[in-house]
Amino acid sequence: MSPYRGLILDFAGVMTTPIGRSSRAWCASEGLPADAWRRTLEDDPAGRALYVELELGRMPQADWNQRTAALMGVSGENLMGRAHGGVRAVPEMVNLAERARAAGIVVALLSNSYGFDPYNPYVATGIWGLFDVRVISGLEGIAKPDPVIYRRTLERMGLAGSDCVFVDDHRQNLAPAEALGITPVLADGPSVAARVARLLDLEPVESSPAPCV
Repeated sequence: MSPYRGLILDFAGVMTTPIGRSSRAWCASEGLPADAWRRTLEDDPAGRALYVELELGRMPQADWNQRTAALMGVSGENLMGRAHGGVRAVPEMVNLAERARAAGIVVALLSNSYGFDPYNPYVATGIWGLFDVRVISGLEGIAKPDPVIYRRTLERMGLAGSDCVFVDDHRQNLAPAEALGITPVLADGPSVAARVARLLDLEPVESSPAPCV
């Protein structure tokens, strides 16, 4: 019998296909270098600062769209939605969440925010209703890997860290969870749903071929 009573899931790259694949396709459609989205959000100091404000809920997505678009030289209309237009839910992970809940496991979404309006990624991908608990950085004013957001997630689940498994596709987000006694699982390939299913004593989930990141 599994010792785990809780499952915490990241959004992008865990519940969904990789954002990088979608953003690269969007960049190509705009005539931009393939890595323009990533470089603007991660490498450009001004772009990174704007993205942090969005993640922490200090800036509405509509404002972020306009200001980030100005850095990239593109239209700001629904920028986030356009760049994320190819992001889809991963069927194996949807199935895992559904079967975990059916087995009485508390399932939580722990996600750094992309904003909600005009583009709500959680609704657009159809995953919002899969969870008992939802902790989104833009609504909390804190983001992963801040340990506070992990503790807050556990409190809302009503569970101890040792009761839970956490799946994320970034190693830096797993360390604070592990420090709280949560069992970390790195989402690094198509076998993640099956690996988590085994931890939870659920029937294994068949894996699809690995997506291109």
